[in-house]
Amino acid sequence: MTLKYTPDHEWIRVDGDIATVGITHHAQDALGDVVFVELPDVGKTLAQKDVAGVVESVKAAADVYAPVSGEVVEVNEALRADPSLANSDPLGAGWFFKIRLSAPAELDSLLDETAYGQLTQ
Repeated sequence: MTLKYTPDHEWIRVDGDIATVGITHHAQDALGDVVFVELPDVGKTLAQKDVAGVVESVKAAADVYAPVSGEVVEVNEALRADPSLANSDPLGAGWFFKIRLSAPAELDSLLDETAYGQLTQ
């Protein structure tokens, strides 16, 4: 599985042609306590950098962008029920949605862990 990042603080973990997307530790830390998430509809087709959802905290609201193009195949209903999962486990149970890749080459434009770490220093 490959883990990549966007400059907008989403992460994407690829397993075959399905990728799981969420927000990074840096993003949830900057937002503070997450109180609401808006997730995309299953079946929705997204282009890379499209707004896929919204995350709201006690401090701010931020768009969640699609790191790659594809079709949303699953959303995290547990996150909808308990948005604090985005804070407590952003790279695990706090994932937002899964997308079937339609343009896998777009992954090459994303950041690896080292590059993302340099961005957030």
